[in-house]
Amino acid sequence: MDSQQLAAYIEATDGISKPWLLIQLRLQKLKERRSQLSPEEYMAQMQEIQQDLLELGEWWLGIEDEVF
Repeated sequence: MDSQQLAAYIEATDGISKPWLLIQLRLQKLKERRSQLSPEEYMAQMQEIQQDLLELGEWWLGIEDEVF
């Protein structure tokens, strides 16, 4: 699935409010642009996405049935 297909899926399923889907979209877009980036820039962006993922924490605890 490319980033356009993933974005369409997120939009169609009202996934814009699901931060883990947005992180997946960012990862896919980064993957698609990898050949255009220097190794340093790629790693910097990957680290930024990883940090954002870590900051999500365990926000879903107690509401798993509602969000998954």
